[in-house]
Amino acid sequence: MIEDMLRTPAAVQDAERHTAHNYHPLPVVISSAEGAWVTDVDGKRYLDCLAGYSALNFGHRHPTLIAAAHAQLDKLTLTSRAFLHDQFADFCRELAALCGKDLVLPMNTGAEAVETGIKVARKWGYQVKGVPAGQANIVVAEGNFHGRTTTIVSFSTDSDARADFGPYTPGFRIVPYGDLAALTEAIDEHTVAVLLEPIQGEQGVVVPPEGYLHGVRLLCTERNVLFIADEIQSGLGRTGTTFACEHEGVVPDMYLLGKALGGGIVPVSAVAADTDVLGVLQPGQHGSTFGGNPLACAVATEVVRLLATGEFQRRSAALGERLQAGLRGLIGKGLVAVRGRGLWAGLDIDPALMSGREACERLMERGVLAKDTHGSTIRLAPPLVITEEEIDHAVAQVAAVLAG
Repeated sequence: MIEDMLRTPAAVQDAERHTAHNYHPLPVVISSAEGAWVTDVDGKRYLDCLAGYSALNFGHRHPTLIAAAHAQLDKLTLTSRAFLHDQFADFCRELAALCGKDLVLPMNTGAEAVETGIKVARKWGYQVKGVPAGQANIVVAEGNFHGRTTTIVSFSTDSDARADFGPYTPGFRIVPYGDLAALTEAIDEHTVAVLLEPIQGEQGVVVPPEGYLHGVRLLCTERNVLFIADEIQSGLGRTGTTFACEHEGVVPDMYLLGKALGGGIVPVSAVAADTDVLGVLQPGQHGSTFGGNPLACAVATEVVRLLATGEFQRRSAALGERLQAGLRGLIGKGLVAVRGRGLWAGLDIDPALMSGREACERLMERGVLAKDTHGSTIRLAPPLVITEEEIDHAVAQVAAVLAG
């Protein structure tokens, strides 16, 4: 077993001794990072091809974002939403403009953004659509990953995320991902929203059939149902556009954002929608002590400004073509399939060769960090600051691992 060959640092053993085992991390202990590279406690460097599940789209310690954080730390970090602060208006205005929406509701984590979206959709359904009290339903997709709160796991189809956490929250209908006919059948007069990932990340970077998102948009408009796009992993440049929905020219009623919005420095999430949707909330009905705090807003505003130039979207599109082409060249050479868009890829390894975990361990030994999911699948999501040479290096290491 490869695990027997891996040296386990004392820091790994210490972490396992004093930490709940809700994760099974690779046995590497990172102590510093810059750009697309991280360094462990022994001084070994690794190319980071996970980027914090897309939280590090701009790489580790991007100088513009670090400067914004340092400057804000010297002035003000938290007020709570009981008061306004001087970073709040800029963040909300500029993010709303980036999304093409009227309003922004800042939160902290992706799961909080999803919970916010669910609450807003239900309230909209009761107050605007006229759904009878307590009857609202939301349609979701099989294979979804929207977080791990009690409500969110209630409509998960992942047994690891869901089992033994009941009783579960009602009000959700699950249909196959990419199946427009099944979605059409599931919507009734009490449906208030369709909640989807434009690309399913945790499921293995699953891209829906061409035309699916466009069909969802038309259906939601026709049936007076909100289309909520969970762009927490897929958004903010990851797929070669600001939002993955743009690949089909689709604009949802509500964006759920997170991960990269915090620049890899602080947790920041947000819901963006127009006034007729987010305007249903009134004071006291939803909130967060840390949501929209000064430090978060200062960093996230710079993230929005980096995206507003279009540079990172263009990099992701161009470099993504190189990554996808290199990986597709390995189909039949240990890979069964490759999926993805931009700098985001899901690789299905021939299960007769090795598991996804084993592949990630062998990649780690070769200085590349990636993450497995669902048995024999691994995901690659390098920072958007990665270079052509670094992409070629990552693909070469994948090839070497597959070749044994």
